[in-house]
Amino acid sequence: MSVLLWVVLPYVALTVFVLGHVWRYRYDKFGWTTRSSQMYESRLLRVGSPLFHFGILVVALGHVGGLVIPKGWTEAVGVSEEAYHVSAVVLGTIAGIATLGGLAILIYRRRTVGPVFTATTRNDKLMYAVLTLTILLGLAATVLANIVGGGYDYRTTISPWFRSIFTFQPEPALMAGAPPLFQLHALSALVLFAIWPFTRLVHMLTAPVGYLTRPYIVYRSREEGRPRARRGWEPSR
Repeated sequence: MSVLLWVVLPYVALTVFVLGHVWRYRYDKFGWTTRSSQMYESRLLRVGSPLFHFGILVVALGHVGGLVIPKGWTEAVGVSEEAYHVSAVVLGTIAGIATLGGLAILIYRRRTVGPVFTATTRNDKLMYAVLTLTILLGLAATVLANIVGGGYDYRTTISPWFRSIFTFQPEPALMAGAPPLFQLHALSALVLFAIWPFTRLVHMLTAPVGYLTRPYIVYRSREEGRPRARRGWEPSR
């Protein structure tokens, strides 16, 4: 079971993540979009969207720093374990709450605004459910293990396991010994990555680079260069 959960499943999720994006880009370019619903409602969107996106950006950067960068590297540049732990827990908790709050507003908006709800697909509902579960489990693991509990140094177990997947030398025993909440968070994240290519989340992997080099779009009035017609009936000919 340990090999199945922490070796086989990660590689299956990563394979689907990569090949799914290739397939989506080749066969569904016009569907590679967030399907914006701003035209239907903007008041809640102005609050929920920045809160969610800025929060998830900090969360993502925190995961990169905690999972990708080895513990020895931060200590080598003078960052003590205590300083790293405090900053990671404080920033992670604040960013997690902001992300969850923004997501709650967006889900509330999608459920209560008629036109937005009508445009919501089953695919969207599945994505929101898995995304919410992943964020909730990550926030719960951070709070319960590091604030309520005595603390847990995931950089000695989860981080080496994560890096071992990408070096093709998986060490499932490291993850098998992690607390249950961290394991559930990792499993939900793997499910999220597996469904990612087939949802609106694909827009997170694109950037409007073409806008930097494309020519200007010139807008002209339809009345430009035309004589203004007089009001009233036109003479018959």
